[in-house]
Parts: sequence; C-alpha cells; structure tokens
Amino acid sequence: MGNQLDRITHLNYSELPTGDPAGIEKDELRVGVAYFFSDEEEELDDRSQSDSYTKDNSSPSKDGPVSVDEVEYSAFCCQECIFSKLRENEDLNVYSVKTLLTMCKPGDLLELVGNAQPPHWAIFVREDQIIHLHKGEIRKDSLLEISSGRQGRIVNNRYRYRALPAELVMQNACGHLGLSSAEICWTNSESFAAWCRFGKREFKAGGEAHSAEQRYFLKVHLSETTVHTLMFRSLEDLIRERRRVDASGILKELSLVNGKE
Repeated sequence: MGNQLDRITHLNYSELPTGDPAGIEKDELRVGVAYFFSDEEEELDDRSQSDSYTKDNSSPSKDGPVSVDEVEYSAFCCQECIFSKLRENEDLNVYSVKTLLTMCKPGDLLELVGNAQPPHWAIFVREDQIIHLHKGEIRKDSLLEISSGRQGRIVNNRYRYRALPAELVMQNACGHLGLSSAEICWTNSESFAAWCRFGKREFKAGGEAHSAEQRYFLKVHLSETTVHTLMFRSLEDLIRERRRVDASGILKELSLVNGKE
C-alpha cells in the first residue's frame, strides 16, 4: 500500500473525535474521515497491465486468475453485515478482461482493480459493452477499450442486499445513459453501479435521512489479528472512505500512527 503519509500532512488524526456509541471494538473505533476528501470520480488511466496490479509469486498465466495484494473489508449497519470483501469468504482473484467477458451475464456487477487507485465499477450489458459512471457522465463503452490494462472480477455478491432482476438492473443502467455531472446523484462509479444492481437509495448522494440510531461501521482487516473500525453516518460516506483507502493507503498509515500494527 506504500507510504502515503506525506500526501495528508495537513490532517491531524490525533484530533479526530473518538467514541464507542455502540459498544463495538472500543480500542480501535474512530469516526470516519471521508468528509476530508472531494467527490471526484476516479480516472481510468493508461497504465500498462504490469503497473496496474501486484501479482503474487505464483506467476499465473496471462488469462488465468491473478491474486492481488489488496485491503480486505466488511461493513455493517444496525449490526447487519451489508458488505463483505474477505478472502476467507470469497474468491478475490481477478481475470483479464478477455477472460472476464466470457464469464459475464447481462446485469452483472463488475469491478476493475489496479494498484494505488480506487476500483472502477460497471454494469455489464452484452458482448463487450458496459454502462458506467466515468468522467462525470453515465455512458456505454467497450470494456476492452476502457480497461486500460486493469483486470477485473464479477462482484454481484459483494453487497449483501437483495439484487433486482437482471432486466430491472439493465433498465436502471440504460435509463440514465447520457446524464452528465449536473444531473447525476452518485459520487463515484461504485455507487452508481451498485444502485443499478440493488436499487437502494442509500447509494445516492444525500439519499438517506440521517438519524442518531443509524450508523455504519467499516471494518478494515489490516491483518489476521488487527481490525480497524470506522463509523459513518451514511453509506455514501463509508463508500468514499473505503475507496480512498484503496487508492492511497491512508487508513493503514493511521493504524501505524495509533500503534496498532
């Protein structure tokens, strides 16, 4: 994840409020810091495939599954697990785009991953076509053309919400084609694609009413024995912070500052 502390020297994490409103992991609970960052959608860059991910030592074939070194998470709302990205529970391997396309069905939720950048999410349409939020516009593109060397995977079960029927997922995605920044109520590609798949208003910016009782908890599994927990008031904030961690490693640095690892 690298040392990115020099990029956030203006933040003083020791001054962030802490607390234990729900009795969850008292020693490591911290209030989420997503509000320090902008809502800019990530750019799909032109990095070569070798620069876009970190392979393990098994030297997999070009089109075969690749193990990626990445942070694992779980997320909860009202003690219910709503998101899980844990290697012990699912296959986190990624595949070349060419191979991935042979695995996809219309309405599938796709994730493109790369090193030191947030993942890019999209809805698979047919053939090589996807619908996604990119550069402030909801558009249809060829996955082969926009992948920029990234590899990907199907993440239909990453969120634990009940999925809509495939035809409704496609209707949600296709019905918003062509919308641009002023008309868009999602802050990143993941929120838009997940909304298409699950239809939950919580994925929209300002889409849920805040209450004292409703809190979201993001558990960042730094190691087998170290789990760092952040609290958020909305799913939107939780998603933004998790994506910042993927892109910069900020939370890992925070754990080091706190002496947890």
